[in-house]
Amino acid sequence: MHNFIRAVQGTPEELVVSTSLTYRDAGVDIDAGDSLVERIKPAARRTLRPEVLAGIGGFGALFEISRKYREPVLVSGTDGVGTKLKLAFELNKHDTIGQDLVAMSVNDILVQGAEPLFFLDYFACGKLDVDTAAQVVEGIARGCELAGCALIGGETAEMPGMYPPGEYDLAGFAVGAVEKSEIIDGKSIKPGDLVLGLASSGAHSNGYSLIRRVIERAKPDMEADFHGQRFAEAVLAPTRIYVKPILALMQAMPVKGLAHITGGGLVDNVPRILQPGLKAVLDKNAWVMPPLFQWLQREGKVADAEMHRVFNCGIGMVIVLAPEHEKPAAELLSAAGEHVFRIGRIDTCMPGEAQTIVV
Repeated sequence: MHNFIRAVQGTPEELVVSTSLTYRDAGVDIDAGDSLVERIKPAARRTLRPEVLAGIGGFGALFEISRKYREPVLVSGTDGVGTKLKLAFELNKHDTIGQDLVAMSVNDILVQGAEPLFFLDYFACGKLDVDTAAQVVEGIARGCELAGCALIGGETAEMPGMYPPGEYDLAGFAVGAVEKSEIIDGKSIKPGDLVLGLASSGAHSNGYSLIRRVIERAKPDMEADFHGQRFAEAVLAPTRIYVKPILALMQAMPVKGLAHITGGGLVDNVPRILQPGLKAVLDKNAWVMPPLFQWLQREGKVADAEMHRVFNCGIGMVIVLAPEHEKPAAELLSAAGEHVFRIGRIDTCMPGEAQTIVV
């Protein structure tokens, strides 16, 4: 770029010389972006699968569909982590939020029977802090390892003026595959089937606008002990990834339905897998609501009905199967490290009734 000269109004004899501008002058540091890419390459390499033909660094990532599939159907999902990010900013804790990002998408595509294959992320900020971004991407890579999928690409966008200092936004995109004949769609669910619940690791990534409001009201000591961990760690606990145990379960026995318990809680997510004329009757005494949710309900004076439609209340994944498969399923999942609860049954739904009730 060339230097340019302009006259200052009112003093034509006085000239002001402006130096050449660079992208860094405008707030975008290309070198920092390149540094981040080099920092995260080892983390991405740890997640690679044999089907990856080209990963981070190219214009597009290449992934070959395995020949183990006769009629592969691709299943995709995208999500963010909502206002949980606000707490991460306030507490300056960025190392687990990436796992949340991965979990929200891979758990979603899992419920249709899909094995997650690869993941891409989008990281946007006003000014790139390489150390913070690297922590986030390390968490994304850790989530991909837990899900068995490859981190094969993404985008880091530095956009001056778009975000306050120290803040960023995240979005993730997962693609999986399922054999066409093995898609889980809930159509085989019938009255008499059982509903199992897998324990959540915390609030996962939903309901954080209400959580933050309760924290504002209660003003807890974020560093204080809370049932064996700091309160800050409890409230930011990363979302549990259920992929490997559920894939093993699907290989071992018929799974009729799966529901990822996200925004809307149990009462809004379980109906998504039920056909008309069916309802899930859930017993709230079948599991103990974890301490974090008890604290939120107490300090926020939140009604039971509101708890069940906002939070997972301790159940992060719901499984519907035939009664004869309950025992072997519980044994398999428990051996994989999951906490399993029989939380309800499937019944006939009368016209006008809710398709999921908690009693």
